[in-house]
Order: sequence, then structure tokens, then C-alpha cells
Amino acid sequence: MSRGGSGGRTRVRTARGRSAQSTRWLERQLNDPYVKRAKAEGYRSRAAYKLTELDERFGLLRGAKRVIDLGIAPGGWTQVVRKMAPRAAVVGIDLLPVDPIEGVTIFQMDFLDDAAPAMLTDALGGAPDLVLSDMAANTVGHPQTDALRTMALVETGLAFAIDVLEPGGAYVAKVFAGGADSALVAEMKRNFTSVKHAKPPASRKGSSEWYVVAQGFKGRAEE
Repeated sequence: MSRGGSGGRTRVRTARGRSAQSTRWLERQLNDPYVKRAKAEGYRSRAAYKLTELDERFGLLRGAKRVIDLGIAPGGWTQVVRKMAPRAAVVGIDLLPVDPIEGVTIFQMDFLDDAAPAMLTDALGGAPDLVLSDMAANTVGHPQTDALRTMALVETGLAFAIDVLEPGGAYVAKVFAGGADSALVAEMKRNFTSVKHAKPPASRKGSSEWYVVAQGFKGRAEE
């Protein structure tokens, strides 16, 4: 399937039935240091290091007691939560099936389902102090459309976070094309004391992926 390339890099031979695109993807995976590290350290995906690096910068998991992971599959982010905050209650949701993670409640369903928010908070046993979202819409190959679809998920996740977070809590979400749009950032700033964009080193350089980190939830206004 592969052979050694220059400098120890693994190159993948084109196989019958494999497209050039899939060959490039496989070659990239085989040579990605984060993929190799994830396998060595028992993480389900290289994405685990994105949260690790965000946590190192922003202290997201310090003292976390209740965490909700939106778009949990395959479970790398939750594995980091369990390692860094082992006493925290964690609940996750995803359309895709996810292998069990000890101490974590996982729902296989659409986060956009009307029943999902109540199920998540009921299973958590209280208000979360951290809502994580690594959700991204399935791409259709049109960059503007893909960005808009993912931004809709970010907005839905933000509305959920504002509705359920403990005062002082945080919301972290994947965004694309340089970050959240101005209206979304303005909404975050109304509800959080700090809103910043970050591209962790584990995000591939060629990717348009960024994360928006909103901390210090101000609390819901009295009705």
C-alpha cells in the first residue's frame, strides 16, 4: 500500500478503485504527527489535541463540574474532558453512533430535535459550566453554503448555551472562514465577558477551521 518517501515520509501508491483525493487523504493521515500521537496516547481522533491546546490557552476545563459535548463523535474531545476533569459530569450528543465512554451519557440523535435540549440537561443533573461544540454541517462543496450551514449550528449551539449555562460558564464552537460573523460575535459579547477566536496548532494549516471561545457567561436576564 505504501512505501518510504524522502525524509522518512510515507507515500501511498495509487490503488485500483481509490481516487486521487482519497490517496492524498490517506497519505496525509499516515504522515500526520497528531494522528500518530492520538493512536499512541489512546485518543479516538487527532481532534483531541485541538481541545487540549484550547484548554492550555483558555483554562476551559479548570474546575469544570458539568460539561455538554455537542457533536461528540468519535469522542476525542470528551476523552480530554474525562482526563482533565475526571470528576465532571459529561453528556454528549451526535447523529453518528459513538462507542461508549466510561462515565459519559451519550445520545445518538439530532441536536436540532426539539427534545434534545431537555434530554441533555436532565441527563447532566444540573446546569453546565461548559458547552463544547465541534459540530460541522455536512459539506456540499460550495464554500459559502458550507460556511452558512455550519454557522447555523453555531448559532443554535449559542442559543442553547445561553439558555442552560451556569453564570460564569463558557461556550466553545467550531467556525469557518475566519470566524463567527459580526452579528454572532455581538450576541456573544452581550452574554459573555470575553469572546475570542483561536486556531489551535492541531488544526491543519490549510483548513479554514477556527474556534470561537466565549467565557464568563453573564447569566440570563430575569424574566
